[in-house]
Order: sequence, then C-alpha cells, then structure tokens
Amino acid sequence: MPRRFRTTSLDAIEEIPAVGGTLRWKPVRRTLGIRAFGINAYAADTGQDVVEEHDEVGGAGAGGHEELYLVTAGHARFTIDGEDVDAPAGTLVFLPEPEARRAATALADGTTVLAIGADPERAAPVSAWESFFYAEHQSAGGDHAGAVATVQDARAEHDANPALHYNLACFLTRDGRLEDALAELRLAHAIDPERVERWAREDEDLAPLRQRPGWPLI
Repeated sequence: MPRRFRTTSLDAIEEIPAVGGTLRWKPVRRTLGIRAFGINAYAADTGQDVVEEHDEVGGAGAGGHEELYLVTAGHARFTIDGEDVDAPAGTLVFLPEPEARRAATALADGTTVLAIGADPERAAPVSAWESFFYAEHQSAGGDHAGAVATVQDARAEHDANPALHYNLACFLTRDGRLEDALAELRLAHAIDPERVERWAREDEDLAPLRQRPGWPLI
C-alpha cells in the first residue's frame, strides 16, 4: 500500500460470515490498518440482523465506545432501547451512550451498515472481539496456527479480557497445543469463573482438555 494513503472500497473488502449469526463482517479497520479508531462494516439480506443486538458495556469484547452507524446501501430498521428507527440508505445513527441497547434488521437484500466507534475518554483501543472473530475465520479455513497468532497479537492490549483467553484456548486446542490451551483456559477462569464455566460446559472445542490434569472447571 502507498505510505501516505490507502484506498479500497466496501465492495472489495472480503465478507466474513458471523459465527452463529446472519450478518457478514467486512473488516475495514484491519484491511486498511487503521489504529486511531474502530471502523467496520456489516452486510445482510432481508429479514436478517445487520447489527447484532448488543451494548458497549456488558458483552465480551465490549469497548465502552460511542458508535456511529451509516447505512451505505439498502434499508435497515434500528431498534434502540426498544424504539424503532427507520434507516434507508444514507441514514446516520449516532449512539453517544455506550449503555444503549442497539440492533438493526435488514429490510432489503445487500443492506450494508458502516460502524465507527471510539471511547470518548481516551484513545480508542481495538475491540477484543475483533481478534477472535477474525481468528475464527482463519481457523474455519484450516489455519489454526494463524488463528492462534492473531489472538496472541491482541494479548498485550486485552490481557484482562476473559473472552480473549478463552478463545485463545479453543484455537490452541484445535492446533493440538493442549498444555498451552489449558494455561489460557486457567487464565480466563481466574478472571471470570462464572462466565467461563458457562461457556465451557458444552464447548466441543475443549473436549480434548476435559480429562487432562489442570482442567480448571471442576
């Protein structure tokens, strides 16, 4: 890429299907190497979620961000704290309060929403979820070692996030690195025992670990 500028288009950015969801992620920030703020796009077809229901304070990987959404194509219906907002192409929806519950449904095929977010109190970190979302895409394609490396790159910034350690344990297990996986699972469990026990209860990724010494969830 040129040093002083980088250019692409939303259509040119690879779409990555959400695990267990309907939206398709376009990793804008990762593609362009943006570091100052979070920016990504999401696409979906009629009746599908184009913004999954969430807030910016309670979920795994939440960043406490203000968020701005721009509907760049199609037509969406946002629901914010129970209130519906009609959002045809060109609509900007800004949520200054991280606590607000938000979601959006596509009302037309190919609906695309650009999301921009940052913590107003400090320079914006990259959200923790992005690393394990991208890693899942790598792992689904058979690149388990690449998935491990992607999540490990995020550890310095999100070492206190249990979901990061938990997902790293899953990718390490898929890569056959069982002792390293147990170490990461123990870290996740030490940070948030209740949630990690719930996540791990029926997670088939972790089946090879359950009978090994050091399994923390007993």
